[in-house]
Amino acid sequence: MSAPEPVFGAVVHAPQRLQICAVSARGGEVEFGVLREALDVSDATLSEHLRILTDAGYVDLRRVQRAKGQARSWVSLTAMGSTALREHFAFLQSFAPPEPANPREA
Repeated sequence: MSAPEPVFGAVVHAPQRLQICAVSARGGEVEFGVLREALDVSDATLSEHLRILTDAGYVDLRRVQRAKGQARSWVSLTAMGSTALREHFAFLQSFAPPEPANPREA
């Protein structure tokens, strides 16, 4: 895999959306409640960030209705979202000072 192009991702840049994408990038699906607790936000706040990411095509939401009780929602990062996240990380990394050739020079 080649290095991603450094591109500022306005949609991904917001701290909570960046966290959502990073947690989701670890693979598979993440349950809504797990994300809510990881980010320490309200249902409404998480729903709004997920709406923005879904509208951009960066995450998919899957609702599963349980036999008894409420439906559960699962979040997964799309291929487009994964690319946007890697490009945004590359953009942020482009501001980091270069690594010294010899670690003892630091």
